[in-house]
Amino acid sequence: MLLGQIEGKLSKKHQVALPKEFREQLGETVIVTKGFNNYLQIVAKKSWRVLLEGTKDKPFTDQGTRDLQRYLFGNAVEVTLDKQGRMLIPEFLIGYGKLDKLVIFIGVERYVELWDKEVFTKYDASVSKAPELLTINLSKSEGHE
Repeated sequence: MLLGQIEGKLSKKHQVALPKEFREQLGETVIVTKGFNNYLQIVAKKSWRVLLEGTKDKPFTDQGTRDLQRYLFGNAVEVTLDKQGRMLIPEFLIGYGKLDKLVIFIGVERYVELWDKEVFTKYDASVSKAPELLTINLSKSEGHE
């Protein structure tokens, strides 16, 4: 299981080392794509189907299904880590994630999120003010009001 937070640094050449703890579980080849809150989502190549959640078994004729799959797969890159566990992040993903020098990796059970540290700190502070709201919103999405 992927969990916890680990800080890292983005080089001027747009390389970042995937932390060993996460690398051991994800493997040497990963898929990197846009997440939903200006972070990047990293999944093991062998587990790429996790990106289909919410759209699996829905028809291709469904506009929302196509849009989400286009968003995730159209912005995805397959990355092979070097011997030091570094990966090269493409410019368009650097811009989307607003990644600067300091970054933070967040383990989220089956995938890893890569955030700019400052962006994540602000996000985490806002969520931490009222974490019970997260459960209320989750209950609503599951039809429990």
